Amino acid sequence: MIDAHTVVLVEGVSDKSAVEVLAGRHDRDLAAEGISVMAMGGATNIWTYVREYGPPGLDLRLSGLCDVGEEGDYSRALERAGLGSDLGRSDLEALGFFVCVADLEDELIRALGTAGVEDVIDSEGELSSFRTLQRQLVWRERPAHEQLRRFMGSGSGRKIRYSGLLVAALELDRVPRPLNMLLAHLTGSRR
Repeated sequence: MIDAHTVVLVEGVSDKSAVEVLAGRHDRDLAAEGISVMAMGGATNIWTYVREYGPPGLDLRLSGLCDVGEEGDYSRALERAGLGSDLGRSDLEALGFFVCVADLEDELIRALGTAGVEDVIDSEGELSSFRTLQRQLVWRERPAHEQLRRFMGSGSGRKIRYSGLLVAALELDRVPRPLNMLLAHLTGSRR
């Protein structure tokens, strides 16, 4: 049994970390507020979680984040649960689900800027590893933004570790829209 009235469904542990770090930066303890952030192990698991925690199951309040490529999966799962029909982006947002373009890492890199992300990488002692990636033939001519996305996605646990670090490095007025909207939506979830 879950001890929450609201469940935030996110694709993976990196997204969960980002949500929790942002909440902490706003002096919020989501668990104490009755909000559970769940990493689903991929967007394809959305129906399993909606069925368990949404109207077909425990009937808890649901919200979440998804990548633009999984927006359709989320819409179909929420429709299947009886939460609307022909759900578009604005409908998803009204339900508390926010879409990242292309994914949360992309949003965070754009918000912080490539130089800011490189500063975070440098503070973690991995700037030389990033420079090695930049010198690889396949990545040499690509924009720094793409190189950074690749760097975040390579290496064991790097995506998970950096998502929280990037959120921690952001000015609060530069938080990506989907993440900011999710936290604002969760304000209405407080007991």
